[in-house]
Amino acid sequence: MPDETRHAEAIDGAPSPRTAAVIPAAGRGVRLGRGAPKALRPLGGTPMLVHAVRAVARARTVSLVVVVAPPDGAAAVRTLLDEHPLPQAAGDTDVMVVTGGGTRQESVARGLAALPGDIDTVLVHDAARPLVPVETVEAVAAAVRAGAPAVVPALPVADTVKQIAPGTPAGEPEPVVATPERSLLRAVQTPQGFDRTVLAKAHADAPREGEGATDDAGMVERLGVPVVLVPGHEEAFKVTRPLDLVLAEAVLARRRVTDGF
Repeated sequence: MPDETRHAEAIDGAPSPRTAAVIPAAGRGVRLGRGAPKALRPLGGTPMLVHAVRAVARARTVSLVVVVAPPDGAAAVRTLLDEHPLPQAAGDTDVMVVTGGGTRQESVARGLAALPGDIDTVLVHDAARPLVPVETVEAVAAAVRAGAPAVVPALPVADTVKQIAPGTPAGEPEPVVATPERSLLRAVQTPQGFDRTVLAKAHADAPREGEGATDDAGMVERLGVPVVLVPGHEEAFKVTRPLDLVLAEAVLARRRVTDGF
């Protein structure tokens, strides 16, 4: 039986709008130390990027994954993905590789520009969150489909957070200026989901100075467009430091034992 989620057609015979995931993977990931770019570091013997692509491709609503590769590495990333094909559970999801830019903001913009015209919902996912559960991906996409222009998965903040004064030299004691109410704070994750038109406008209007924006939802907020949160998942954490990689290895090992992952 054909997959009705992926292959549904509108009443007039035209293809229904589709959902795509854009994965910027052009960064170096210096906090993990020397070696390959962070997205290409092995996790359980498989590059993190491959895990991230498989994670979003398992979602039935995602029919296209666009990987944004380092400016000098698009061919190598394409070869890597060909060597690690999607599992059967991903159905007939397509995977495209495009060349990224000098910042994450520019790379996401290039991924957006590469999308075909029938994509109306876009998920932007960090390659460094390789273990995001498929249920989280589906929940974000469903909320956009239900009418939210921008959706972010998030978790309550466990630690007390302090706001400091700007301009303190590195290594010096930092003066505290406020203690935000923890119950009103959330730690955001990815994939972040968007109406394509809204996200495209956010990128078109955003300045491109310096390091560029690192949070697409924040760019949408600056448009005055509402952003809503859905529950995130503790296994959708970002692998940034060596200790995160140890935790990710443990999660993956547990999944292989309990889920056959």
